[in-house]
Amino acid sequence: MHYGILSGALWALDTTVLSIALAMSPFSDGTAAAVAFAAIVSSAFHDILCALWMTIYSAIKGQLGKALAAIKTRDGLVVAAGALLGGPIGMSGYVMAINLIGPSYTAVISAFYPAFGTLLAAIVLKEKVTVPRMIALAAALLGIVGMSAGALGSDAMTNPVLGIACALLCVVGWGSEAVFCAWGMKGDSVDDETALQIRETTSGLVYALIVLPVFGAWGFAAQAAPTMATGTVALSALAGVASYLFYYKAISKIGAARGMALNISYSAWAVILGIALGNVPGPLEIGCCVLILAGTVLAACDWKELFGKTSTR
Repeated sequence: MHYGILSGALWALDTTVLSIALAMSPFSDGTAAAVAFAAIVSSAFHDILCALWMTIYSAIKGQLGKALAAIKTRDGLVVAAGALLGGPIGMSGYVMAINLIGPSYTAVISAFYPAFGTLLAAIVLKEKVTVPRMIALAAALLGIVGMSAGALGSDAMTNPVLGIACALLCVVGWGSEAVFCAWGMKGDSVDDETALQIRETTSGLVYALIVLPVFGAWGFAAQAAPTMATGTVALSALAGVASYLFYYKAISKIGAARGMALNISYSAWAVILGIALGNVPGPLEIGCCVLILAGTVLAACDWKELFGKTSTR
């Protein structure tokens, strides 16, 4: 259980540090290039740097060969597919949402991804979804609607409607990633650390070779690379890869649904860190945060395990 909680705390730190980077030059300059490319470039840098941090970690442990062998297997390819959903799709939506509506709101809305992941697991992996869990899913959705209504009236939001849409794109990407990675790690050829190496490398390469060229963002990326802002992104990526190490460990040990449910503790940590930065949430935000957290945890967990006897595993 502690792996999932640690992953949440570290992801909240990643979110907060990344929001600081987005407020630095050249990402916040307000130029046409910054407006067009800041979110894409910063998210690309984040995942590319995560891949570099993870490669250093794997090299120190002598495990790079395992990743090269695993990517040739079906399980490795499934994990790579999950990487595309969680990285270029989910992470881009997440960073754009931070830029548009701030880290605390992004963290709370994106906390809906375990419920989406649970629903997807029922469809793809044929996992049983009970009526109480569906009710919990509806409660979490109600919380997101309430949070959205509050965001629309906030002067701190640069573009609430687009920001909420980006956060929901993150929900789809991350929920899908967890299901694909859990599927890939069922076999013997891919363990949690190998899966993460495949995930980060795949996402980083897709950003560098496809996403940035397609958006014509390499020019802005070259301008941003030697700045303090990118150094700050590197720090957020270090927290991010540590978070993912614990997250994938949790998925491997206790399953995708329970791992996701524990990971979303990052929304509470993000609000606490936001308060430290002077962002005090109002009663509506606090109430919706509680509703989303409760709904997603109940939708993602096995109720018999949650309310029954403590597992000895």
